[in-house]
Amino acid sequence: MKKEVSFWLALLPLIIMITAMAVTIVGLKGDPHLPLMIGTAAAAIIAKQAGFTWKDIEESMYKGIKLALPAIVIIILVGLTIGSWIGGGIVATMVFYGLKMMTPSLFLVSICIICAVVCLAIGSSWSTMATIGVAGMGIGLSMGLPAAMIAGAVISGAYFGDKLSPLSDTTNLASGLTGTDLFEHIKFMLITTIPSLLIALMVYWLLGRSYIEGKAASLADIENTMLALQSNFVISPWLLLIPLAVIVLCMFKVPAVPALVVGIVLGSFSQLFIQGDALNIAVSTLQNGYAIESENSMVNELFNGGGIEAMMYTVSLTIVAMTFGGVLENTGMLEIIVQRISKIAKTAKRLIITTVFSSFATNISCSEQYISIVVPARMYAKSYENQNLHSKNLSRAIEDGGTLTSVFVPWNTCGVFIFATLGVHAFQYAPYAILNFTVPLLSIILTLLGRSIVYRNPNKKIDALKQTKKVI
Repeated sequence: MKKEVSFWLALLPLIIMITAMAVTIVGLKGDPHLPLMIGTAAAAIIAKQAGFTWKDIEESMYKGIKLALPAIVIIILVGLTIGSWIGGGIVATMVFYGLKMMTPSLFLVSICIICAVVCLAIGSSWSTMATIGVAGMGIGLSMGLPAAMIAGAVISGAYFGDKLSPLSDTTNLASGLTGTDLFEHIKFMLITTIPSLLIALMVYWLLGRSYIEGKAASLADIENTMLALQSNFVISPWLLLIPLAVIVLCMFKVPAVPALVVGIVLGSFSQLFIQGDALNIAVSTLQNGYAIESENSMVNELFNGGGIEAMMYTVSLTIVAMTFGGVLENTGMLEIIVQRISKIAKTAKRLIITTVFSSFATNISCSEQYISIVVPARMYAKSYENQNLHSKNLSRAIEDGGTLTSVFVPWNTCGVFIFATLGVHAFQYAPYAILNFTVPLLSIILTLLGRSIVYRNPNKKIDALKQTKKVI
C-alpha cells in the first residue's frame, strides 16, 4: 500500500544529487551524469519504501524520458544542421559578412538585438541559438571576444524573444495552464523584460568597449581570418538564403522539425554542389561533423564540429536528467516539496516570490524547463485564486523564474543544449546572460515594493492589501 513520503524524505534525493553534483563537477572536474543517476537511485529507494513497486518507479522514469523526447529530436537535428551548414559554407558566409559589417566594440549589443528580433519572429530560442547564435560565436571569437561573453549576449537576446513571442511554446504553455489571455500575459511580462533588456544592452556596450580597448584581436587578425575563410570555403551572399528560408518557415508556423530538415537538406546540397565536396564527405559530415585543417588556428577551432555524434553527450545527459525528474514528479515527491513551500506563502507578495523561486528550484530538480512551468502553475493556481490575485501574476512569475533560469542549470535540457550548440558551459556564460538573471531579480524587487501586483476583483484590492500589511 502506497503511503505519502514525508517532506524531508522527499527533499533527500535533491540534497544527495546536489551534493554529488558539487563533488563531481567542482572537486573531481567530472560530468553531471553520475550525480543525476545517484539522485535517481536515492529517489527510487525512497519511493520503494513508500510502497511504490519497481514497475511504478520504472514507469516514472519512462514518463520523464518521454517528456524530453521532442527536445532530444531537436537536439539531434541541430547537430545535423550545424554540420551541414558548416560543410555547406553557410556558417563561414555568415561569419565572413558579420566580420565585414560589425564593429568589435558594438558586437555584443548587435548580436543580442539580432537574436532578440529573430526569436520574436520565430518563437524558438533553440532554433535562434542553433543558427544565428552559432554564427555569432564564430564572428565574436574571430574578433577576439571571450566565448562566455558572446554566449551570454546570444542567450539574453534569444530568451528575450522566446519570452515575448506569441509563437513561443513556453509563452503559450504558461498562459494556457494559468487561464490567462496570451496577449495579456505577454503585455504583463513587458514590465520585467523590457527594463532587463535595456540593462543587458548597456552592460554589453560597456563590456564591448572595455574589452576591445585592451585585449581584442587586431584588425590584421580579423583580416587574416576572412582570408582563411575565403581560401577554404566558397563565400556567397546567396548562401544566406538558407538560414533565411528556415526563419521564414518558422514565421509561417511550420513546426521546428520540418523547418530544420529543410535547412539540413539545403546545407548538404550546398556542400555537394557549391563547396564541391564528395558525397561520402557530406554523409560523414552529417554523422561525425565537419573536419578541416587550415593554417589559421581560429578557423580550425570554429569549423570543426557538428553532426549527430557531437550531440550524443547532450542526448545522454538529457535522458539521465529526465529519469531523475520523472521519479520525483510521478511519485509525488515534488508535489510534497511544493506544498510545504506554499504554506509559507500566506500573502500576495510571498506567494509571487515563492512561485519565482519554486520555478527555479524545479529547473534544478527536474532538469526540464517545461516542468518548471507546469508544476508551479498546477500547484499554486488555487492559492492565487484564494488571494484574489489575477492569473497573469502567476503566469509571469513562472516565466520569470522558470523559462529564463533554465539556462543556468548545467544538467537542465536548456543548459545541455546550449553547451552542445555554443560550446560554452553554463557556469562560464552565467555572469554574462544578463537578461536571464535580471528578469527574476527585477520581478522579486517589484513584488517586494508592491508594484505590478494585479487583483482579479478591484473592489477587493484594498482589503487584500490591508490583510497583506497585517501579515507582513
